[in-house]
Amino acid sequence: MSRYAEPIARLIEELKKLPGVGAKSAQRFAFHILRSSDEDAAALAEAVRGLKASLRLCSICNNVTDVDPCAYCTSPTRNQRLVCVVEEPSNIAAVERTRGYLGVYHVLHGTLSPMHGVGPDQLRTGTLVARVERGEVDEIIVATSPTLEGEATANWLAGALRAFDVRITRIATGVPAGSDIEYADEVSMARAMDGRREL
Repeated sequence: MSRYAEPIARLIEELKKLPGVGAKSAQRFAFHILRSSDEDAAALAEAVRGLKASLRLCSICNNVTDVDPCAYCTSPTRNQRLVCVVEEPSNIAAVERTRGYLGVYHVLHGTLSPMHGVGPDQLRTGTLVARVERGEVDEIIVATSPTLEGEATANWLAGALRAFDVRITRIATGVPAGSDIEYADEVSMARAMDGRREL
């Protein structure tokens, strides 16, 4: 039997599903929400509902967006022929922090991971391949994390696109090996982008 009333226990269980949130943090969050005003609690609930209801994937790059195509894909100041391929939508922020990249993006929504049942068919590459086939891309920068899965994904993607007339580069090792690109600082990410190499 739970030591908390059922609504609190249920909220704690849901909060524990968030990455990096353990039992104690979930309890702290739940009791904070309980102490919040009705308006603040309702605003939080509405923000979560709105997030799921309003957002979708860009039909061009697979970034999470509330408009389709997304702001990157429709920007007149972005080089639409330069595409940076990342694993997750959150990785875009790491590249943007460099303030030096002016191309567009393509989000794979994962990496190859045979141990977890993720093969090439589970990655979102269809629109990228279509753009390359139509000759709309001059260079693809593969900016997957320097993990075993990220490297395998980079090598597979380079092999899949090698038949086309497109330059394929890989970010340099300014991002530490074995780390997640999402946590790279601005200087390391800028060096990685500047030092990219052919795949």
